[in-house]
Amino acid sequence: MTHPFVSKVFRNVVAGAALFALFAGATPSLIARAQAGANTKPTIVLVHGAWADGSSWDGVISRLQHDGYTVLAPPNPLRGIDADASYLASFLKTISGPIVLVGHSYGGMVTSAAATGNGQVKALVYIDAYVPDAGESVLSLTSERPGSRLSPDEFAAVPFTTQAGGDADLYIKPAAYASVFASDLPPATAGAMFAEQRPFANSALTEKAAGTPAWKSIPSWYLIGDLDRVIPPATQLAMAQRAKANVTHVNGGHTALVSHPDQATAVIVAAAKSVGR
Repeated sequence: MTHPFVSKVFRNVVAGAALFALFAGATPSLIARAQAGANTKPTIVLVHGAWADGSSWDGVISRLQHDGYTVLAPPNPLRGIDADASYLASFLKTISGPIVLVGHSYGGMVTSAAATGNGQVKALVYIDAYVPDAGESVLSLTSERPGSRLSPDEFAAVPFTTQAGGDADLYIKPAAYASVFASDLPPATAGAMFAEQRPFANSALTEKAAGTPAWKSIPSWYLIGDLDRVIPPATQLAMAQRAKANVTHVNGGHTALVSHPDQATAVIVAAAKSVGR
C-alpha cells in the first residue's frame, strides 16, 4: 500500500507539473502518462474544501485507483471563488478526455464556476458541498437555514495584506475542529486533520458566485451528510434539489468523504459510469 505521504507528494507533483506545462506551452506529459492506463474511463478530479487539504481524499483515491480510474487531487488555493476557479479551470484544461469533477464543502463553490464552458467536464459530484447560484456566497448559504455550529468565534485569524488591501487567513480552533468540522471522525484522525488544515481567506466567506454555474448544464450527484454541523443538511438538500442532482444520504458529518469513503466513492463511480468516452 502506498504511504499517505508519498501519495500526497505525488498529487502535488502532478498538480505542479500541470501548472508548469500550462505556462510553458508544453504538453503536460506527466498527466498524460497518469491517464494512459485508464483510457476507457473518465479522469476524476477531486477538489478539497477549506480547512482541509488533498489528503482528505486519501480513502476515496485508493478505492478509485483500485477500480482503475485516473485520479487527480490538485491543491485548492482557498483565496476566493474567482481566483480559485480560475486556477482550477486552467488545471482542467491540461487533461484530455472526459472529466468527473468532485468538490467537497467550499470546493463545490469552486467546481461550479471552474467547469463552466469546459465541454470535457461531463459530471459534477458534490460531497457535503456548496452548490451556489449567482449572487450566493459561503456565508449566505450557510446562514440560509439554522443548524450550522461553525461561528466566527471558532476562528483564529492570521492577518495578511494583498494588493486589494488587508485580509486574514482563518483557521478553525482545536475544539471546534473536533466537535464541528470533523465531528464524525476518531479523535486521532480529527487531530491530524486539524494540524494539517489549510486556512481560508476571510474575504472568501462573503465573495459572491458570479455567472452561470456549471450545474445548470452538467448532470450532478450529491452526497449529503445527515449529521453535518457545518452546512445544515436541509441546506444541502435544497441545493441538491435545485441542481436536480442524484441524491444519496449518509449517516456522517461534514467530513463524510473521510468517515465514509465507500459511500463517497460509490457516488463518484455512479457519476463516472454515466460518462462515455
